[in-house]
Amino acid sequence: ASYGQNPICKGCLSCSKDNGCIRCQHKLFFFLRREGMRQYGECLHSCPSGYYGLRTPDMNRCSRCRIENCDSCFSRDFCTKCKTGFYSHRGRCFRGCPPGFAALEELMECVEGCEVGQWSEWGTCSRNNKTCGFKWGLETRTRQIVKKPAKDTIPCPTIAESRRCKMAVRHCPGGK
Repeated sequence: ASYGQNPICKGCLSCSKDNGCIRCQHKLFFFLRREGMRQYGECLHSCPSGYYGLRTPDMNRCSRCRIENCDSCFSRDFCTKCKTGFYSHRGRCFRGCPPGFAALEELMECVEGCEVGQWSEWGTCSRNNKTCGFKWGLETRTRQIVKKPAKDTIPCPTIAESRRCKMAVRHCPGGK
């Protein structure tokens, strides 16, 4: 660069006093910074937030991530870190995880959650293991865990539930 110690020309192969770097040293990325109406080129070791490094034979450059709410990306269409408050899932950013996936809060990622089967039919209404002798009882239904979660800290939804029911036979035959 022909402009000596000018900080705008750091890492440049060629530099303009008005526009900054025009070409960068081999391993650096060219980034076009915009400030209001002005824009100037910079040569950086890594691209800033919201951009990814694209290496080509002619020139390495910083390209903007095209994924909504992405802070840093691997490529144009694959986010590696979402903005604060968003969860990463398959290279995209979401406010909440899609169905079947659970949030890992410490990493702000969606991982495969616990999968459960369909509910069984409601069981027989009973109380104290009897189907008679009381006005009210409980009936229960269950479902099985089909797929365990990717991480043990991810809870599964409930697999059994009970509800109050009216007993079909209030008085037991024979008075017992």
